[in-house]
Amino acid sequence: MRMKASVIVLILLLAILAGCATYYQKTLRFQEYIMEGQIEKAGQWLEKNDRDKKGKNELLYHMYSGWVSWMKGDYASSNTALELADLLIEDYHKQVGAEALSLISNPGVKPYQAEDFEKVFVNYFKALNYVQIGKYEEAIVEARRITIRLQQLNSKYKGHKNRYSDDAFAHVIIGMLYESRQDYNNAFIAYRNALEAYDSIYVRNFDISPPEQLKLDILRTAYMTGFHDEVDYYEKMFGFKYERDTSAGGELVFIWQNGFGPVKSEWSITFTMVPGEAGFVTYTNEEYGFTFPFYIGDRSPNEQAQLRDLSILRVAFPKYVERVPVFKHASLLIEDKTYPLELSEDLNQIAFKTLEDRMLREFGNALLRVATKKALELAVREATKNESKENKVDIGDIAPAAVTIINAITEKADTRNWQTLPHSIFYTRVRLPEGQHKITFNTFGNQHTGSQDISIDIRKNRTTFYVFQSLDSHQPGQ
Repeated sequence: MRMKASVIVLILLLAILAGCATYYQKTLRFQEYIMEGQIEKAGQWLEKNDRDKKGKNELLYHMYSGWVSWMKGDYASSNTALELADLLIEDYHKQVGAEALSLISNPGVKPYQAEDFEKVFVNYFKALNYVQIGKYEEAIVEARRITIRLQQLNSKYKGHKNRYSDDAFAHVIIGMLYESRQDYNNAFIAYRNALEAYDSIYVRNFDISPPEQLKLDILRTAYMTGFHDEVDYYEKMFGFKYERDTSAGGELVFIWQNGFGPVKSEWSITFTMVPGEAGFVTYTNEEYGFTFPFYIGDRSPNEQAQLRDLSILRVAFPKYVERVPVFKHASLLIEDKTYPLELSEDLNQIAFKTLEDRMLREFGNALLRVATKKALELAVREATKNESKENKVDIGDIAPAAVTIINAITEKADTRNWQTLPHSIFYTRVRLPEGQHKITFNTFGNQHTGSQDISIDIRKNRTTFYVFQSLDSHQPGQ
């Protein structure tokens, strides 16, 4: 007379887990505080929503907490939070229950593990924190971990490896840190590695050429190390001669983090089942040229029949939506001289390409998720039909219809991501006399300009690092 309790519980459980809003929409107030420059309130919002501290979004909580503390200048607290995030990334183990549940719901029920590029930017911000508190050796370690971690992550993929396989700007940072300690040999090696990464990866995949400043750094450190053959080689490659700056003073490295990276939404693809060889079913999408065969010969005859009945499947995937920065480029004005900042890292493009690479690797798992849910729907339909016959009561398609609705609702992509990473990173390097300097940081966009005066203390034979985060980005998709 009534649906079995197990069916009711299952439907209710799935209904509870289902959510229609994207992660960006759920955290919109937090994002608004940040865009308004109210970092203190953003931190308070984060603490009030403390359910994520030990929940499935624990990693994101520590990422955001570390970023907020970094913005507030509390570099020790920032590194404490980022270290917890780092440990979660390193020590994460699959939770069998969550893994199984995701097959009948969506990947959003699992603990968030981060995109590969997000994982290494934990190390990036840790490096910045160490620079700010004067621990350059520790900063070098974190910057090197960026490149090592990317290699380790990519080595585990058999196919569709990440195009973001090395970080050119991380090598630049390593070089600048070594050079600040007068270790010109290691600085030259790091700069040379950066040039190789720009030429072999960034130009082709992210449309970023080696910055002119990097070319100057390579020539300078080669000269300071006594690598005269290398100086000649790179002078010919770059098309200009090295001119040594013998003026007294120190160096300013100015890093500009422009706007914010993309947020995740979702899109879907429809797959059609075509007859396959014995024991196989194959799902295809002609528009994108996707073909995925699945072996089902090891399943029961009933399960095989149910899976063969799945003629059409709709699969949801995450996609990025860009938040275009208000400003396009920037420069420093120092004593009537202008120093343009050069693009060194485009996280927006890195995010899009990394997600595309992951989706190509995970299409099969996504199809398995939908097939499992649809097979469950067919099983409930069959069980309901049998129960109606046994009880001589026609309860119709109530249970199957309910499961169909739940399947449609829960076929959601995981739209979580680290939303306070910059859209892009620019930098410049300026040699200045020792003492206090007033610097005007100018930003330029299509319709807006900005200007901010900054006081910088330059010490003799020392490198001063200054990082500026612009909070101005358009809404997603605008």
